[in-house]
This record gives sequence, C-alpha cells and structure tokens, in this order.
Amino acid sequence: MTELERFFRRLVANLASSDPARLHRPIPLEDIHGSIVPYRTNRRALHLESSEDYELVLLRLCAGEGSLVRTEPEEARARFEEELQSPNPDLGVLHRADSVVVSLRSEPLARALDPEPDSGLAYARPVPPPPLAGLDLPALDEPLNIEPADLDGFMESDAEAPAAPHAPHCLYCGDSLPADRPVRFCPHCGQRQSPPECPGCHCEVDPGWRHCVSCGTALADAPLR
Repeated sequence: MTELERFFRRLVANLASSDPARLHRPIPLEDIHGSIVPYRTNRRALHLESSEDYELVLLRLCAGEGSLVRTEPEEARARFEEELQSPNPDLGVLHRADSVVVSLRSEPLARALDPEPDSGLAYARPVPPPPLAGLDLPALDEPLNIEPADLDGFMESDAEAPAAPHAPHCLYCGDSLPADRPVRFCPHCGQRQSPPECPGCHCEVDPGWRHCVSCGTALADAPLR
C-alpha cells in the first residue's frame, strides 16, 4: 500500500467512525488536516516521519494523483498539481487556498470501505479430469472390495482435517489483524473492531451505511454504537 492510498484509507476510516454521512459530501480542505486526519494523532498510522511528509501526501491527494478524490474549484487543483512539478514544492499552498473542498470518488471509497479488498488474482480455468483411457479400472459389473473399517477410517480422517485459517481484517482500514490473540482495536488505524449498531433496532450495520437494512432508521445523523 502506498503512502497516498494509506492516507486515503485513513481519511475514510476516520469519517466512517465519526460521521459516515460526510463520506458522500464535499469536505473542506481545512477540515482534513485540522480535525479529520490531523498529523499529530495520525502520523503513526500513516507511517510518516514529519509534518512535511504529511503535507506533501495531502498535496498529492488534492492535486488528483491516483484519482482518489475530486478537488474543487478546478483552479485550486491545477495550482496544487503545478506546485508538485517544481523541484521544491511550496507546501504552504495548502493553507493559503480558500474555499477548497474535496469529494471522495465512489470507486476508491467502496474499496476503502471493503474489509477484504480484492486480491487481484486472475480467474483460473478449472483443470479438466484426466481421460479414462489407459487407466486400470474395475469392470462395472464387479463390486468394489471396500471394507467398512476402511470407510470409517476415511470419514474420521476427513472430519479431523483442520480448516484453513482465515486472516482477519480491520472493519475500517482493511489492514490485517493479529490472528493469535483477541483484537478489540485495530493496531493500524485504532478503530474499535466491534461492528456498529443501529440506534433503532440494535442490529449490526456496516460502516458507511446511511440507513439500517432491518428497520430503515436513518444512520447519517444518528450516533452508531
């Protein structure tokens, strides 16, 4: 995962936990670095060493790199992109820009909210069975010589086969969680791992939902537990 993708996922996770309705509304630029993803409280999760590194990633995001967000007005986005082309970008341009808003694009947002992102593996065509010609098979009218004890042993060994382990993932940032211990909070983004509940019927809801699928309660303005 790149620094830019990690920043975007952190932005989505923080919004999903505090105010999911804002995921689908324009966000003022000053809110991103001021209250939603401030550097001091997010630098460890972002794996950034300095505030300059933080502002450079934010400048890349607002300039449209990776097509993760849409920045308005277009003049501000073009100014950010132009500054990135210089050998020594002026990071203060982020703080001098007025009335700049950022909207999260739908496809990257959906990927960021998915707890198990697609692995990217291509579809593998199933291997056909080998031809029967040339195999030493018993004739159809000859009974198979299988003892009951052999069958019992086969079923017992099959039942005792351990299931393949499944690596858990964070409900918000999608990173892997430790599988050898109970996990209440994500070590990457810090979010609580118990799914939020609908305040109306207390059914589990997914981060980013605007209405409960069980009772229809609006979740945009209601605090989720």
